[in-house]
Amino acid sequence: MFRKTLLALLALVCAPAFAQEDVVGQDIGQSEIIVTGARRAVDGYDDHIPLIGLRRRADFAVQEVRITGDTRDPILRHNEMYAMIRGAIELAGRRGVQLAIGDTVIEPLTLANYRDLALERDSRPDSERMTFLVKTPLGEGIDSKAALDRVDAFIKAVPPVGRALIEKSGDLTLSVVKPDQYRDAIVGLVADDALKMSQRFGADYGVEAKGIDRQVEWSRAGLTDVFLYIPYQLTILPKQR
Repeated sequence: MFRKTLLALLALVCAPAFAQEDVVGQDIGQSEIIVTGARRAVDGYDDHIPLIGLRRRADFAVQEVRITGDTRDPILRHNEMYAMIRGAIELAGRRGVQLAIGDTVIEPLTLANYRDLALERDSRPDSERMTFLVKTPLGEGIDSKAALDRVDAFIKAVPPVGRALIEKSGDLTLSVVKPDQYRDAIVGLVADDALKMSQRFGADYGVEAKGIDRQVEWSRAGLTDVFLYIPYQLTILPKQR
């Protein structure tokens, strides 16, 4: 009974504040996001991450990939690089991977938008590079090693074009699709913990939850796991008589 009452109170607290969140925040929570570390970029210990949250396997392993080109003629160089990306897109489905773009929010890289990829200067005046993401689903029998092997095999299979070169850039990371869909599960875990805490202090005490109306946040919790949480605070208070 107490748990149901607590969940109802938490829902009342959440509703008005959640409706006032800005559009950008809502878009992030309803999108696929990259989990490179904590959402809150803090060095060392982060006292904003609570103990109670939802640990689960990420949806995708994600690897940044770059294509470089050093053909002297710039028009030919660009044509070779974009042709290689086109070949990668056409090959991806047959190799069990998907291509994407984005630093925080991930969007598909397709034949309709690959020409929008920006070219950047590389190490020499006549060389350029472009970066995108290769991702593969994490599921039964697919751990970080299997995911990386699949990405490596895909990269090796991409057809060469001229002097264009494709290679990995950086370490394997993770992504989660629509983290806000886990809000109810996280609130339930917080409510369970609040009930246990208040019961330990006896019938004369209750619990106050603050921050439960905030957005779902995330941090990496292992090679393939993420930790989803709401940065709440619980306070045990004596009940008013």
